[in-house]
Amino acid sequence: MDIDRDKFLDEGYLILRQVIPPGQLESVRQAYELMVDHQRAIWARNRDPDHPPGGYWEISSQPRVALQNLAHLIDETTILCVETWLFENIHGVSSALLGVSDAAPTEMMLMCSPVRDHGTTNHRGWHRDLYPPKSAPLQGYADDIIEGGPRYLQWNIPLYDDNVLWVVPGSHRRRNTATENAQIEQDPTVPLPNGIQTHLKAGDGVVYITPILHWGSRYDTTMRRTVHGGFSTHTQYPDLSFLPFLSDAHQRRFHGWTERSGRMKAHTETALRAAMNGDAAGYRAALDLLHPGRGEKGKLLSTVYLSKVARHIHDLKRPDFSSLPQQVRDSVLQAHPITLRWGPEFAERFTIEDSQRLWDCFKAVDDGIQADTPQYSPCFQGEESRYYFEEIPAAVSVDGFIRQN
Repeated sequence: MDIDRDKFLDEGYLILRQVIPPGQLESVRQAYELMVDHQRAIWARNRDPDHPPGGYWEISSQPRVALQNLAHLIDETTILCVETWLFENIHGVSSALLGVSDAAPTEMMLMCSPVRDHGTTNHRGWHRDLYPPKSAPLQGYADDIIEGGPRYLQWNIPLYDDNVLWVVPGSHRRRNTATENAQIEQDPTVPLPNGIQTHLKAGDGVVYITPILHWGSRYDTTMRRTVHGGFSTHTQYPDLSFLPFLSDAHQRRFHGWTERSGRMKAHTETALRAAMNGDAAGYRAALDLLHPGRGEKGKLLSTVYLSKVARHIHDLKRPDFSSLPQQVRDSVLQAHPITLRWGPEFAERFTIEDSQRLWDCFKAVDDGIQADTPQYSPCFQGEESRYYFEEIPAAVSVDGFIRQN
């Protein structure tokens, strides 16, 4: 498939036709529908007492089926759900757009239509898939994308015709305009003047760079089964019990991605320990191993990520961890490999004393991306916080961090 990477990097999205070959579309539909049946049975079985018989399936505005959570139920009748992510027009295109030889699938999901009409008012409007207090300010992402390209990209691939998604071309490289903010604050569920509606036929795909400004415009009962997820250089698979149903070649791919992600965990540890030990050369070398070819903007983004990792490790090792706010505990216990957060098991590589030294080392970075007063900006995934949503202050730099340690 011919792709225009320059256009993708500039506009932040591409619409590609027939990424699922027409001859395989019906088989992919059938395989995914079986996974929907598995998930619906689980939701019905685990429903709350005050929920309808179908549980979450009946109340959600957008039920999502995550293959990672159902790996143990994948067999020869449903393995095509996984294999879809390995189609050349999906996996190969993703690798080319990321500028890597072999991108790894991250989340593999299916977005479904709701049981009842939720219209445009009962879901998020225009938004970015980003919450800076958990990751980094928007401009940190934008500068890194401009300098070295994206580290992650995301797909919507409808199995039935779909025009739900809108995007704002180029918004992945900048903050919101005043006009966009004014309209979003007035009503986030109407088209923006510079928004583009994606009109996709079954089997087409739209691939985009988060944190592009986008909007899922309709959540009604029109049949929707849209394959959704992304690719990066590294990820983490909690359960690979479906591997025996894949071909030997595809099994080797998953083993290779898992091994590469293991090396990324080791590089993450190396970077953290180099910082703890005041090893400037070792720290920079570890950044190059984590994200080869990144410039200073990219190294700064990685350093902000690592400051979050340091904070999470410190929180996990605190004797009063159970007394921390539930929101903090939930965040610490979640893995997010794209931002180098590998989950609680990774924290076991460090002692309590290490965790304190680590936090002492990175606390200045964390303090530097916070304000004295609560911050907020429209379109982000979360509430106000002292963390900056849009800009990384000029005083925060990799050189400054290294000098301090």
